[in-house]
Amino acid sequence: MASTLPLRHELKYFISPAQYYLLRQALDRTLERDPNGDENNEYAIRSLYFDTVFDDALFDKLDGVQHRDKYRIRIYNYSDKVIKLECKTKYGTLISKRSISIPRDLCEQLMAGDPSGLETTRSGLLNDMYREMTIHLLRPVVLVDYVREAYLHPAEEVRITFDKQLRSGLYSTELFDPHVPTWPPFSHDETILEVKYNRSLPPYIRDLLSTYCGNAIASAISKYTWCRRHEGKEA
Repeated sequence: MASTLPLRHELKYFISPAQYYLLRQALDRTLERDPNGDENNEYAIRSLYFDTVFDDALFDKLDGVQHRDKYRIRIYNYSDKVIKLECKTKYGTLISKRSISIPRDLCEQLMAGDPSGLETTRSGLLNDMYREMTIHLLRPVVLVDYVREAYLHPAEEVRITFDKQLRSGLYSTELFDPHVPTWPPFSHDETILEVKYNRSLPPYIRDLLSTYCGNAIASAISKYTWCRRHEGKEA
């Protein structure tokens, strides 16, 4: 699969409030805003992550396994207008993502741990989801909420995002309930900078990142792992 899926670079950093403020100003002057954002160039993301009964995705991440998959259902601004089933795959330092829109009734089935709606699908991704749910007992485990601010550039499909206000849905898997109690996994609010691109980062964008976040250290940040910390399973 690694040879057929588009592979992208993904860099992640924790940045300070000052770094966030200065870099976002610079990006807003030079890159395009995400068309999905509101007047502040923000939108809410909620993901329902799935894992096996043995928490393979969680422990593969904690153990640093180089090739791993994570399945999730994602919605935006707590709406069912767009529902995406996604599988994000890590190949060493590169990533790929498969995504397909699904109807709410199928989503509700998957949230209940019922894969029967996938039996006759012709989608490769849905077939994989069916296999994982029936063989490896993949099931929904945690909600992950955050606010995203994104900037885009067509060269190398650069996408730079600030992810803020990360919160875990604790033990709830009620994807469409905007009133689910949530919990911040950090002791104080953290901003996560993510930089995604295809083959190489354009030099002037690299210079911007170096100027405003030069002392930030790339980290293997996983929102999914952070949002399961309350379960006491972290390494």
